[in-house]
Amino acid sequence: MIDQLYRKAVLTVSGQKQIESLVRSRGWSVAQRFVAGESAQTAIAAVGELAADGILSNLDLLGEFVASPEKANEFAGQVLHLLDAARAEGIKPYVSVKLSSIGQGQTVDGQDLGLTNARRIIGKAKEYGGFVCLDMEDHPRVDQTLEQFRVLVGEFGAQHVGTVLQSYLYRAEADRASLDDLRPNLRIVKGAYLEPESVAMPVKADVDANYRKLVYAHLKAGNYVNVATHDETIIADVQHFVLAHGISKDAFEFQMLYGIRRDLQKELAAQGYRVRAYIPYGRDWYAYFSRRIAERPANVMFVLRGMLKG
Repeated sequence: MIDQLYRKAVLTVSGQKQIESLVRSRGWSVAQRFVAGESAQTAIAAVGELAADGILSNLDLLGEFVASPEKANEFAGQVLHLLDAARAEGIKPYVSVKLSSIGQGQTVDGQDLGLTNARRIIGKAKEYGGFVCLDMEDHPRVDQTLEQFRVLVGEFGAQHVGTVLQSYLYRAEADRASLDDLRPNLRIVKGAYLEPESVAMPVKADVDANYRKLVYAHLKAGNYVNVATHDETIIADVQHFVLAHGISKDAFEFQMLYGIRRDLQKELAAQGYRVRAYIPYGRDWYAYFSRRIAERPANVMFVLRGMLKG
């Protein structure tokens, strides 16, 4: 409950315009710990740095809840440019996309624009032998995202498109089971949006228990799992689970955030586990940055110290 109250307080404060203006003006030097610059070039440079340590990458152009078709198409164009830029550097592209940023919920020519743009992006990623993860957002978008995910897997294959489930949502276990027929590639996260207790578990221990349940069930079903957490207890539990059940290291990977626990990422990679870092970049970094601060009280002190130095 304390964790929920802390997250709510931070996200509520961060939503105030005065706070956003202050952090945007003084906080970029601090945000760079979590965000790999503002351009595709800086993000791709980060891919190379991580690769030197045996760590794979997941690129994400930051932005969400785009209001107009023009802006949505512009954003999709930037993602397509990212795929081209990665290919030009000899990188097999792996990217994450929020459907709200490319037009989900906006109808153009009788078709949901988010689905139309997702087809363009996944089509190019498939051409390059790459992969697109459809990020999950706040709970009102879950149904439409899962519906569109099902359509896109049918068109492009589970080896080229995946999505995310959030363990703090009560519905996550049923959602996972409903997707089993697709043999889907799923990233399991705890969840970082401010959600009402009517849809999300308020107690951290319950969220953690559901996280393990989701990962174990997806592994036992023979599906590929992205174990996205920095929680060392959960990581150790997953390691024990796969060993006890004879599950190959090729059946899953650990995913972590850029700039957080690089030591742990390197350690796991050295042990022969597949490790992938989520690399966000772009000018629209504030919302993402706020959610990282809301995850741990220690992050607040890190930010305040950095801003005072600035």
